[in-house]
Amino acid sequence: MSIRTLARLGAFPAASAAIALSLASPAGAHVTATPSTAAAGAYTVVTFSVGHGCEGSPTTKIEIQVPESVLSVTPSRNPYYDVEKTIEKLDEPVADAHGNEVTERTASIVYTASTPLPDGERDTFELSFQLPDAEGETLSFPTIQTCQKGETGWTEVPADGQDAEELESPAPSFEIVAAEAGGHDDDASAEPASDDAAESDDTDASADASADDAGDSSSALGWAGLVAGLLGLAAGGLALARTRSSS
Repeated sequence: MSIRTLARLGAFPAASAAIALSLASPAGAHVTATPSTAAAGAYTVVTFSVGHGCEGSPTTKIEIQVPESVLSVTPSRNPYYDVEKTIEKLDEPVADAHGNEVTERTASIVYTASTPLPDGERDTFELSFQLPDAEGETLSFPTIQTCQKGETGWTEVPADGQDAEELESPAPSFEIVAAEAGGHDDDASAEPASDDAAESDDTDASADASADDAGDSSSALGWAGLVAGLLGLAAGGLALARTRSSS
């Protein structure tokens, strides 16, 4: 058997394996959390994406557990689900970002499907809340995906020093980053710049006006000089005429 024939025979199993992996890869997709912003202290909308069912079974419920450092969450409506908040009492009252005393928090958000989500389709769920002012903290949202047959718990949180990619069913999560520039303080500080721009515009206008005045003055002086020259010529001609007549 030639080397070319062996290569052709070996290519078929390799191609079959590649196709099998490509078909199996969606089943390994995780539930993900994508924030509109991850800046410390900012208000964000986090989008949770569910890409498949449970071993081929349609999804009937999604329960998203809220981290303890987040006090209040507002879920977005979804026409295919009933949404419910689970509230829990705090052991001790805490102050929110506005200084108000808070005695309870949102523990979880549950989306129950009125029409099950087919395994071959995806859906998204949005939660709006204020991020803790804690740069570098990782927020994890353990999520339970219940299906018509079975369920999948996306609840694993990496230990210190562990890579999240090593987890089989990681919880949706993201890291809080440094606060963004561009808040109200920055807007306020930008106002003097606007005043400076206006002052600059006024200065430019004044300069243009001065230039126009200078142009008008130059024009007037030009006409005055012309008139004076004509008068001088007339006077010279008159003097010449008198001199000739007297001689």
